[in-house]
Amino acid sequence: MSATVRSIEGQDEASLLREINNALRGLRFGAVEITVHNGQVVQIERKEKFRLQSPATRQA
Repeated sequence: MSATVRSIEGQDEASLLREINNALRGLRFGAVEITVHNGQVVQIERKEKFRLQSPATRQA
């Protein structure tokens, strides 16, 4: 998933936490990066990794 920039000016803390929770939802491997500028959250970026295993090493 690529970076998403949303206008969050004027949002309250609950809205920011909801956006962070949405970015974390379902994430198994990866990272969520929160960018802050002048004391305000300006970007939430989700990087997701998909781990692939060969059939010989896969566990049932």
